[in-house]
Amino acid sequence: MSKLLIVIPAYNEEDNIVRVVKNLKYCCPQYDYVVVNDGSRDRTAALCRACGFNLIDLPVNLGLSGAFQTGLRYAAEQGYDYALQFDADGQHMPEYIQPMLELMQSGADIVIGSRFVTKKKPKTLRMLGNYLISWAIRLTTGKVICDPTSGMRMFNKRMVNEFALNLNYGPEPDTISYLIKNGAVVKELQVEMQERTAGSSYLNLTRSAEYMFKMGMSILLIQWFRKREPVTFYPERRL
Repeated sequence: MSKLLIVIPAYNEEDNIVRVVKNLKYCCPQYDYVVVNDGSRDRTAALCRACGFNLIDLPVNLGLSGAFQTGLRYAAEQGYDYALQFDADGQHMPEYIQPMLELMQSGADIVIGSRFVTKKKPKTLRMLGNYLISWAIRLTTGKVICDPTSGMRMFNKRMVNEFALNLNYGPEPDTISYLIKNGAVVKELQVEMQERTAGSSYLNLTRSAEYMFKMGMSILLIQWFRKREPVTFYPERRL
């Protein structure tokens, strides 16, 4: 049976983490998970330990890329076949994990849980950056990615090892674009996402604009100069 690890990066998610993990365990007990506490300043780590959750507790805040890469390195070292990026804020729904895995097994390196495969993007200021990043990816790769900013992404073993071993591989649209240019097969599955019910996102209007500009410039310019190292696999290990 193929082994899937669900990686849950968490930073200051004391209001959400217990509910998210318990719901995940209830809906998908067949899959392993790990919470990567990214140097939270609140009770995120303490609550995980009190509940007996599988936890990697980073002593300092590394940011989403560092926390995510920590989880994928753990997946690679433990010999998992697949890894899923799953948000700690409650927006991602466990019901879509099995369909994403099935789509992955049909022949994909990355599967994105997308809000806009069969549904149209709303024409709002909030979606403007999503439109621009989709356009930049299509312009540079010829591939249409409907929801490039979705944080619900599944990776096969080859991608797990690539992310685990390369320091400049963040879970962001520019890396997805870069991997497409290098032959990765990316597919999308229509999903629904919930609104955050507690806590607050670090992405306010100013940070969102900065993020979209950074991603656009990276996709259009910087990725052309990025060098790709050969993929080296960790020795096969099983839990």
